Amino acid sequence: MKTAKLRMAAACLLMFVMMLVSACSNAGTANHAATEAPAATDAAENTSGNNATAGDSAAFPRTVTSADGKEVTIAEQPKKIALVHWGLTQELLGFELPSIAVTLPFTAKNSFLDSDVYKPYVEKFDEVTVVGENTAVNLEALLQYEPDIILAGSVTNKDITDQLSQIAPTVLIDEEKTNVWMDWQGVITQFGDILGQETLAKQTIDDFSAKVEEAKTQLGDVEGTVAYLQVRDKNIWLQGTTYAGDYYEPLGLNAPEEAKGDGIELTLEGLSAINPDHIFLGYFNYNDKSLAALSDEWEQSEVWKKLKAVQQNQVYAINGELAYGYGPISKINGLAAIVDALK
Repeated sequence: MKTAKLRMAAACLLMFVMMLVSACSNAGTANHAATEAPAATDAAENTSGNNATAGDSAAFPRTVTSADGKEVTIAEQPKKIALVHWGLTQELLGFELPSIAVTLPFTAKNSFLDSDVYKPYVEKFDEVTVVGENTAVNLEALLQYEPDIILAGSVTNKDITDQLSQIAPTVLIDEEKTNVWMDWQGVITQFGDILGQETLAKQTIDDFSAKVEEAKTQLGDVEGTVAYLQVRDKNIWLQGTTYAGDYYEPLGLNAPEEAKGDGIELTLEGLSAINPDHIFLGYFNYNDKSLAALSDEWEQSEVWKKLKAVQQNQVYAINGELAYGYGPISKINGLAAIVDALK
C-alpha cells in the first residue's frame, strides 16, 4: 500500500513537471583500471566555491539538452539530486548541494563513502542516500528518495531511461560524445551547467591544472622512465598513457615505450625487459596487507633485485585503487602521492 501511494504521488508530481520539461542524457567507456573511483585529501580546496555558486544559482529557470535530444527545463536550482551512473560519484561530490543520492559500484558495506579519504567530501552534505549497489539502480529506493532531478548515462543507464523519467526529470549525459571515464573535466562542466554551479565546476578544473603545473615544477629534476603498475593478487598491469596520461607528460615524466597507449599486462620478465628507472606499485590491497599481491612474489626473485629501480631504491608503494581511479578526487590523490615519492 505504501509503495502504491508513493507511486501515485510520484505520478502526480511528474504530470506537473512534464508541463515544464522533457527528458535527456550523456556517457562513456572504461578499461581494466580502477573500478571504483578513488579519492583525494584536498577536499577543502575542491569545495571552496561556496560564495561563487550563489551567483550561478540565480540563473533559473534554465533549459539543458539531454543526450536523447530532449530539452529539460529546470524551474529552480535542484536541492535533491540523484546520480544513477555508478561511475561518476566523484564528479558530483565536489558540488555544493544539500542532498544527493548515488548508485555504488560495490555494496554499501564495502563502499568508499565511509572511507577516510572521502569523509571530507561526504560530510558536507546534509544527506547522502544510496539508491543502488553493484552498479544496479534500485528504482524503489530512488522513488522513495523523491529527487528533484536525476542525472544518468546514455549508455550506462539506457535500459531504465523510461522508468527514470517517470520518477523525476532526467538528464542523460551523452556517453557517445563524452568519454566519462577519461574526461572528468567534461563531466564536471556538464554537471555545473545542469546544477547552476558553473563557477565551481570551472574552479575545480582550474585548481587541478594549477596543481599539475606546481607538480611539474617540483619534479623537474626527475630523470629516466617512470612506470606505474597496477598490482592485483594474480595480475600486474603497466598503466598506459591512455588511462594514466595525467601522470606522465603533464608532469614532465617519461613513459616507457611499452606504456604509450593502453599499457600491457606484465610478467616479471616483461618488466625486466622494460627496466624502468622508477616504479610505482599501485596496490589494490593497499589498505589490507593481509590480502595477496603478485608483487610480493616478484620481490623474492633475483630478477626483481636486478631491476634498476630496485637497485637505486626508486620503487614506491601507493594506493592504486585511489590513484588509478578516473575522477578528480582520484587524480588529486594520485598527483600528491607521486610528488611525495619523487620530489
